[in-house]
Formats: sequence, structure tokens, C-alpha cells
Amino acid sequence: MKTIAIFPDCPGFRPPNFRAIAGKRQAVGQTAGEALDALVGQLDEEEAGILVIVQHLRPDAFFTANQQHRLQELMARWHCAQATQSSLSPDEQAELDSLVEAEWRATAERTRSLVRGLAP
Repeated sequence: MKTIAIFPDCPGFRPPNFRAIAGKRQAVGQTAGEALDALVGQLDEEEAGILVIVQHLRPDAFFTANQQHRLQELMARWHCAQATQSSLSPDEQAELDSLVEAEWRATAERTRSLVRGLAP
């Protein structure tokens, strides 16, 4: 099963677009759903089984508002850099990588907490 991330593509640009990313594959759409549909259309049959989890990106005990804000800033810069075939500075890339890892850990902890809450 592929992991797919969907982000605003260069926030602030008009019209707004969204970019869906799965590994080396990417697709863009005017909505998150359109970007997801376009990306799913690129996947092989064995990759096509997907589970969609929508996170409303509210701060919580697992990932703070400051972390979310900085991650969004760096992701916007990274996407714009990709669009112009440039890159982030090594320090920014390291910070982005660290925040992405922290967000994945937060997602795992959030999921464990949810599962524990559902257990009888």
C-alpha cells in the first residue's frame, strides 16, 4: 500500500492547486481530491489499494502549532523549489526532514491513542 501525501502547491499562488505525492510519482489538481485522483490513475494495480486518512492539522499533544506552522512554511518552500528545479539550503532541508519525521511519529502516536480509545 502506497503512502500518499497531499499538500497545497505553492500556497498563495492563484489559482490554488494541490500536489499529491507517492514516492517518485506526483500529480497536481485544483482540489486535494483531484490531485489524489490524478495520482491514483498513475499507480500500478498492485499499488492501487489505498487508505485515505484526513488529518485536520490541528495542534495537539503530539505535534504542536509551532511545529505545524514551520512544517507548512518549509513544505511550501520545498514545493516551490521543486517547481523551479532548485532546492532548499542544507540547513532548511535538514529541518524539514526532522519535522517530517516528527510528524510521522506524531501520527503513529495519535493512531495508537485512537486505537487504545476504541478498545473495549
